[in-house]
Amino acid sequence: MPFALPDAAVVASSLASGLLLGGMLALTALGLSIALGVMRLVNLAHGELLVGGAYLGWFALQQFGIDPIAGLLLVGLTMAALVLPLQRLLIAPLAGKGMEAPMMTMFGVSIILQNAYLLAFRADTRAIEAPYAARPLHFGPVTVAEIYVIGCAVSVLLVLAVHLLVSRTSFGRDLRAASADPVAAAAMGVDVQRVHALTFALGAACAAMGGVLIGTAFAFTPSAGATWLLISFAVVVLGGIGNIFGTLVAGLVLGVLQSLGAVLFGDGWRDFVGLALFLAVLALRPQGIVAAKVH
Repeated sequence: MPFALPDAAVVASSLASGLLLGGMLALTALGLSIALGVMRLVNLAHGELLVGGAYLGWFALQQFGIDPIAGLLLVGLTMAALVLPLQRLLIAPLAGKGMEAPMMTMFGVSIILQNAYLLAFRADTRAIEAPYAARPLHFGPVTVAEIYVIGCAVSVLLVLAVHLLVSRTSFGRDLRAASADPVAAAAMGVDVQRVHALTFALGAACAAMGGVLIGTAFAFTPSAGATWLLISFAVVVLGGIGNIFGTLVAGLVLGVLQSLGAVLFGDGWRDFVGLALFLAVLALRPQGIVAAKVH
């Protein structure tokens, strides 16, 4: 059978949806990127923190009627508060002992969180059922889901807010110093342990808020974290570790390329395109398209 190009309106709608989804991917990957850039921490529990945010958003809507978008900052603050003791007890004592021990510790945390979600919520597939989750918006021949528009706008605003936090505040100055040279930063009076703890909490908050948006746009299960961890790694590698602007650009690019692969070859190729791009960039330009540290 000859290869047939899809309808132009279908392609345009798919690319628009991919671009908007890419904004959400940037937010979900941002926490992983800054943890790697500042703490040199390969957070293998990042996907479970994202799924945890989705469950927090679902619970807030079901029990208290809190709209997922309105409760986004609340979910982020809650997750940040939950992970601070985790960082103090498990990650901080391993500082200076290489990347392997913290990475394996977070792998253990990932397994524990998956099982905790299974015990609390069973293996049922859930979604945050907001009224705008499945409502379409029409822009001429282009049709996209309303949650994609809302999610992308919110994600870009949050990524820009993190950029301003890092570039314009005293905490951001300390964070940049700890990222560049933690020993010299400590000698200059920077509390590196405090910076690392707050960075970990900030990364978890970004993951959780991204999880709320993802959980509103898509269904999720207790084991969904592994998929989102791989996607986040692809965004981080594509954008450059610790590069906030690069993470945003990479999320948008990955979203578009995944959608293009899906519309041309079928939906089953969506993840393949993302992972192929991840491996190609890792092999050819491991520093990312826009290589820079946290700034």
